[in-house]
Amino acid sequence: MEEGMEPGTVRPGGRTARVRAAVLQAAGDALAEHGFDGLDLADVARRAEVGKTTVYRRWATTTGLVADLLDDMAEQSSPRTDTGSLDGDLLANARLVVKTLTDPRQGALFKAVIAAATCDPRAARALHRFYATRIEEWAPCVTQAAERGEVPPGTDAAEVIRAVSAPLYYRFLVSGDGLDEGAADRAAGAAGAAARAGAYGS
Repeated sequence: MEEGMEPGTVRPGGRTARVRAAVLQAAGDALAEHGFDGLDLADVARRAEVGKTTVYRRWATTTGLVADLLDDMAEQSSPRTDTGSLDGDLLANARLVVKTLTDPRQGALFKAVIAAATCDPRAARALHRFYATRIEEWAPCVTQAAERGEVPPGTDAAEVIRAVSAPLYYRFLVSGDGLDEGAADRAAGAAGAAARAGAYGS
């Protein structure tokens, strides 16, 4: 590991990359099954068929492992859909969020990593990086909409993308209301209407 780097932040190739991939897959499975409180490095090592010493040396703590898992999720996330219209793009974004959160494994995994972020600064920083990456991926659809004249010039693209997903995460984490395509359609429609009305002027 390079001097000054935190455990779990190395991006090596070859065998080490294969070990990292196996451990992160195992960590995701364990989180989805047992939540953050049930995450155990020895169990992850067993699932990944990797020596415990390797896992403890490279990640050191469960929060270090969660942080690296979030970084990997950001790297592997689905590319942005480009439909050619703001409404179509925001709808694609909203439906992707709903699809992810309602997936049995992915939904449980997101709840676990969000729980980790509430109690550990390193996990919180990783979660913030994850969402910053997703917003950066999708914000160009708003910029392009401004260039086409669909929204006012100077519309804050990141705020529009946040406005799409925020009500969906509220349903997922707080209210317990259902998440389906109808919820996705309403979130995307409301964000698009507000953007056209100039609500997100920078």
